[in-house]
Amino acid sequence: MWVLSAKEPSFDEATPSFSNDLQVLTKMRLNTFVLITTLFGFFLAAKGLGGMTDQWWLLFHTLLGTAAAAFGSAAFNQLMEIEDDAQMKRTADRPLPSRRMGVMRAFAIAWGLSAFGCIHLAAKVNHVAAILAATTIAIYVFVYTPMKKWHSSNTLVGAIPGAIPPMIGWVGAGGSWSDAGGWFLFAFLFLWQLPHFVAISWLCREEYENAGYKMWSNGDVKGLRTARLYNFFSVGLIVLGVLGASMGLYSHWVGGIHALIVVAMMLPMLKYGKEVVRSNMRKGFFGTLIYLPIVLLGLAFAWG
Repeated sequence: MWVLSAKEPSFDEATPSFSNDLQVLTKMRLNTFVLITTLFGFFLAAKGLGGMTDQWWLLFHTLLGTAAAAFGSAAFNQLMEIEDDAQMKRTADRPLPSRRMGVMRAFAIAWGLSAFGCIHLAAKVNHVAAILAATTIAIYVFVYTPMKKWHSSNTLVGAIPGAIPPMIGWVGAGGSWSDAGGWFLFAFLFLWQLPHFVAISWLCREEYENAGYKMWSNGDVKGLRTARLYNFFSVGLIVLGVLGASMGLYSHWVGGIHALIVVAMMLPMLKYGKEVVRSNMRKGFFGTLIYLPIVLLGLAFAWG
């Protein structure tokens, strides 16, 4: 999703204050992942175009605009889910359901950040980056957020805005929206989110069900269906790694190493049918968190 999750959700430990509430409203900590993937896309595109020379200010503006758009969309998301958040223990203490922040103030913050992000990208980067950011906000807020209430395929839809940030970075550095490299990064982030979020949805299954969210994990008490989905999407990552090598984005041996890394990530879920325990699902979830930075760093060195 546009807002990538960094851990199994829980209460925010910080003492409530406007500063802390603002960070929670904009999901500032979790949106760090959005900035990392945007930076990654920018770096790979710049690498293919001759390096980062004289690109630092352009990178700054790309990250600033993307950050503002991501923060704004997170605030809009929480505005639309106030009553649902109030029903779940892990979100009930957010500033809106706890009534520490007014709706109009949150709306002004959401609108201001979203508008600033898109306008800044259009003025300081390029119009394609701004269009991608606006598209991301629109899908995340107006399609994915309401879809969580009526169809379990919302996870697939939600993975689209989460996969666009590296493309914003790619076009921000001067790459074309039609480049194979940019679309590879989109597909990579799209597929990575699926095992990541099916694990989260099962770990928080009861809360999601009580709030009325339609998730693949609903009714999957033992987690066997979730484990199968996790493994299915992980195999998709292996296939994508092979395709990337065949496209000449990196060497074939890189695709082979990547496949081994994915298999290592899958190990807790491959044995889930024999050991149906919550700890294996948690290991699978944390495996996705370990996998992402390792592969990003690997691609940074092996690309091209």
